Amino acid sequence: MKRPFQRALAGAAIVTSLALAVSSCGFGAKSDDSGPNTISFLAPAYSDGANGTKALWDRIIADFQQANPDITVKLQMESWNSINDVVKTKLQSQETTPDVLNIDAYVSFAADGLLYPATDIASESVIADIQPGFAQNASLDGKQMALPLFASTRTLFYNTELFARAGITAPPKTWAELTEAATKIQALGGGISGYGLPLGSEESQGETSIWTFGAGGSWSDGDKITVDTPQNLEGVRAMRQLVDSGATQPNPGATDRKDVINAFIQGRIGMIEGLPPTVSQIAGKNPGLKYATAPSPTKSGDPVTLGVADHLMAFKKDGTKQVAIRKFVDYFYSAPVYSHFVKTEGFIAITKSGASALTDDPVTKAFVATLPVAKFYPSNNPKWGAAQGAIKQQMGTIAQGADPAAVLAKIQEAAK
Repeated sequence: MKRPFQRALAGAAIVTSLALAVSSCGFGAKSDDSGPNTISFLAPAYSDGANGTKALWDRIIADFQQANPDITVKLQMESWNSINDVVKTKLQSQETTPDVLNIDAYVSFAADGLLYPATDIASESVIADIQPGFAQNASLDGKQMALPLFASTRTLFYNTELFARAGITAPPKTWAELTEAATKIQALGGGISGYGLPLGSEESQGETSIWTFGAGGSWSDGDKITVDTPQNLEGVRAMRQLVDSGATQPNPGATDRKDVINAFIQGRIGMIEGLPPTVSQIAGKNPGLKYATAPSPTKSGDPVTLGVADHLMAFKKDGTKQVAIRKFVDYFYSAPVYSHFVKTEGFIAITKSGASALTDDPVTKAFVATLPVAKFYPSNNPKWGAAQGAIKQQMGTIAQGADPAAVLAKIQEAAK
């Protein structure tokens, strides 16, 4: 199972591929693993190095246990390549099931009645601090069952130097303005492309969602997967029109997102939909790039974007560790602790207090305004996986002449 960030950002290197050996860390007071004051915590590595994920959690756990010497937190870290298999193995028995888990999907565990509701493992103040859209995305049947860890959304990155050369004075707000601006940039020549449209198989569902959401579309209605709707069709047709205008990079139907991001960083594309790690990638690869960010253009100009989040969840097991888990969760989501974790990992805080503490952070400056307008994949629906796979396989064909309505119909059929 790949996490949402990995599906949404695969190839953008937000996760360093690690072959981590299992490590178990305990600080402070020692107690029996099955005791109510010993918490087993399974987490993935988002980053490596001296300030990477393991170092962050080790420091958080050490500080928490210094303040709570009666509680022991035992950390086990895995790479994203192995954590799904580890979870499957551990859930074979209650004794090996982790008390706290950081992973992408929570729905199957919640549907099987294995998880504490979020209100049982976090204080009212923590629950109220979470951005409403992300809290809803962490809910099943109206009850919040997980805690969003941090967020990734999309926003328009544009090359201000190319804008100036093309005589464009402001970033586009609507699709019509986007096409006009992309066409002007494309006319500069010299291998410059106006807009990077990644419809290759890596992650075309991400780019497509930005356009379908921008037309008022959605991938679900209640418990139904809804692909071939008029609104979704309007968004896909708008992408096709942009391709037909000749204002994208060559062969957009076979181009992956990592490729358009790299081309933007190199100054060869005027506009892309970027992600939080794009900020640090630019700083590391081409710090002299002149760029700015703006809300993603939509049909009407009203902002909307794609949001994804990984989650923390806690397994009920015999119910004896709820108090200890709640103390640990509340400590982690306190503004100083949580904001440092998010800033170091380079994502977006999903708590209001965390965002407030990071007002000067470059990622927060670029993305915080996207949180209230973020829409999500219907990952709570078991049929979404098939629909998402079909989008990856089919959407690029619209850039090769396929009819958008026929493409959406094929995807809808795959989701049955």
